Amino acid sequence: MNLPHKEERHRLFGSVAPGIKYKPTRKDEMMDLQNLNGNFLFPIKKVGISNVKIPVQLQSRLFPKHQTTIATFSLTSSLSHEQKGTNMSRFVEVLEKYRQQGFALNFSTLHHFLEELAQELEQEATYLQVAFPWFYERISPSSNLTGLNHANIKLDISYHEKKGFKDTVSMTCGITTLCPCSKEISEYSAHNQRGHVKMEVNISPNHVNDELNWKEDLLDAAESNASARLHPLLKRTDEKVVTEQAYENPRFVEDMVRLVGADLYEFNWIKSFTVECRNEESIHLHDAFASISVKK
Repeated sequence: MNLPHKEERHRLFGSVAPGIKYKPTRKDEMMDLQNLNGNFLFPIKKVGISNVKIPVQLQSRLFPKHQTTIATFSLTSSLSHEQKGTNMSRFVEVLEKYRQQGFALNFSTLHHFLEELAQELEQEATYLQVAFPWFYERISPSSNLTGLNHANIKLDISYHEKKGFKDTVSMTCGITTLCPCSKEISEYSAHNQRGHVKMEVNISPNHVNDELNWKEDLLDAAESNASARLHPLLKRTDEKVVTEQAYENPRFVEDMVRLVGADLYEFNWIKSFTVECRNEESIHLHDAFASISVKK
């Protein structure tokens, strides 16, 4: 097969030669539509960029204590009705500056990031949402073999030059639940399933610091109240332990949200919270779901 050369192939599929260009190429000569001032009807609460993925650094009290993970950012700011648009490139510029320094996902760094972003954008309020998987080692209960689990975490942090910071953290992790009704009515055995617990927590402002053990606290609140924990690696002796533990601790989704909620209520660093539990039912096509919200 004799192919035409690459330029001919491009022309074949619609490429044309560059035309004469009249518009300026220097930045100081270009029209800046975004920075136009006027009466543009309404102020905007949040405008910016979303779904930006970068590697970040994470500290953990569980092994691995130092880890790199991939985080997905949404960055927004306020915008007055007198401004036509925001400067989108500045969001990326500030984010890239922190990435090159090794972006550490702790409260002090994230607070400083939002303050700097507000200054660069010349806005009174900035908002950050970042989601990432947090990995932790899990040791099997009998054979003591190690594997790697993960929970999905999301941070929502807002900054206002007069009101300060508001910090909300959430975690979704997997658990095992065994159906109490199935155990009660069956001659033998009971059905169990994988459950998902989601906890969204508003942190009291006077407890926000980098030493706060919030990831491990939330994980334990979910797992310690479940029928059993999930394990990445189980041998036969381990499976016996986990199966029997689940049988000894049956849980409805209603039980889970109440028990997890009780643990969260006892943490003095939590201001308010929402707990959800969703079970992927093993004998139904539907999921079972429950949710509670509490303001302390």
